[in-house]
Amino acid sequence: MQTSKITLGGGCFWCLEAIFERLNGVISVVSGYAGGQKENPTYQEVCGGDTGHAEVIQIHFESGCVTLEDILDVFWQAHDPTTLNRQGNDIGTQYRSTIMPRDEKQKEIALKSMEKWEGEFESPIATKIEPINVFYEAEECHQDYFRLNSQAPYCAFSIEPKIKKLKDNNVLPK
Repeated sequence: MQTSKITLGGGCFWCLEAIFERLNGVISVVSGYAGGQKENPTYQEVCGGDTGHAEVIQIHFESGCVTLEDILDVFWQAHDPTTLNRQGNDIGTQYRSTIMPRDEKQKEIALKSMEKWEGEFESPIATKIEPINVFYEAEECHQDYFRLNSQAPYCAFSIEPKIKKLKDNNVLPK
């Protein structure tokens, strides 16, 4: 089994984690922080907006079952990549749309994917492709958040409708 990892940010990591955990071929999704300068940041520090980190997910996937191109196709549809530093009511650089490739091949795939999807949106894509230096795993209470807290207001009103829309549009398996 050949596996790979990619790190993505597109707003709240709870949303992306819940989406990508449903994708066939995904082995695990871990919420965390990356792209900033603060070592071992906490959720409160990242939310403060001064660390430079984004809320991200690290996806570990079986590349023989799902390709990076497939993952990025879901990524573009799972959030608004045209809004700079904002997803819904989540505002700040920590909520930026970002792809953090692990190597030059992933970077090339990400650039081609962005080019492919550019024409699908009314506004230009604001997603940044930035190197992944260090990934810091978020605190345990942020892991599998939707699965463990599906009745929480944020989950019920933000995450659940997004998952339903992606299923209805055949982006995610039903």
